[in-house]
Amino acid sequence: QVQFVESGGGLVQPGGSLRLSCATSGSLANIYRKGWYRQVPGKQRELIATISSEWSTYYKESVKGRFTISRDNDTDTVFLQMNNLKPEDTAVYYCNVVPSRGPYWGQGTQVTVSS
Repeated sequence: QVQFVESGGGLVQPGGSLRLSCATSGSLANIYRKGWYRQVPGKQRELIATISSEWSTYYKESVKGRFTISRDNDTDTVFLQMNNLKPEDTAVYYCNVVPSRGPYWGQGTQVTVSS
């Protein structure tokens, strides 16, 4: 059974950086496009960045130029480098395939941007 395990979140000041990691528990072919999602309490989970097996990427406009998604197919890990963080980036961050599959959701990792 596949599940994603996110890590790397924390508390950071505005303008700071964090690097999130997403490990894959179980076997999942690297052909899938993978993505980072985030969710704020009371709002829908939103897709913010994706990466294909050929490394083509997509970014939501609000994170473009600040966030960078990457992947290591050898270790089945997806990363999200987040720079110049803003208070509005505060959320729980998740990874999943794109489109997402319900059983694959992990616990997420909390990112809090605050002074």
